[in-house]
Amino acid sequence: MILALGLTVLMVMMGCGGDAAEQETTPETEQTAETDAAEETTGAAEDAQTEDGADAALEEADASEAEAETGGSEENAQSYEDNFAVDSEAAAAFAGKIKEAVAAKDMEALADLTSYPVYVGLPDTEGIVETREDFLALGADQVLTQELMDSVAAASVDNFTPSMAGFVVAGENGRPNIIFGVVEGKLAITGINY
Repeated sequence: MILALGLTVLMVMMGCGGDAAEQETTPETEQTAETDAAEETTGAAEDAQTEDGADAALEEADASEAEAETGGSEENAQSYEDNFAVDSEAAAAFAGKIKEAVAAKDMEALADLTSYPVYVGLPDTEGIVETREDFLALGADQVLTQELMDSVAAASVDNFTPSMAGFVVAGENGRPNIIFGVVEGKLAITGINY
């Protein structure tokens, strides 16, 4: 125990009692450490600015891409809380796009207006179409039946009344129809019923 105490005292004395040369270099070492730390901080700040700039550029590119996918349309630029927040002009404009796509048998345009997964109530199917590619694979002949085309063509797009389910694009008898509503703040087709 005495030996351990003696070693501890010796180690403390050696640690505290450095020579004058060591003490003179200490401020210089501290100054170098401060300079290195300042350079690291500046470098990190520059890296962060570069990353922020890159992130901002990526966000702008994503926004431009999203706008290109939706055609930059005004009603898709608007973000809605729910179907009841959609004004009648925006609903009518979106329904007009659906009518145009159906009349032209343009599956690509219809696919662009659709949110996935989507219900497509074709006979002898499960009804849920998971992806855009799966939707396009169904083909215009199967999806755009003459009955659906006639019903959508006869649909009035004025004075839509919103509901929890969305807006219905259909002729007087109501079927077949295409339903659209707010999905993640944007208007999109959510179902096709036959």
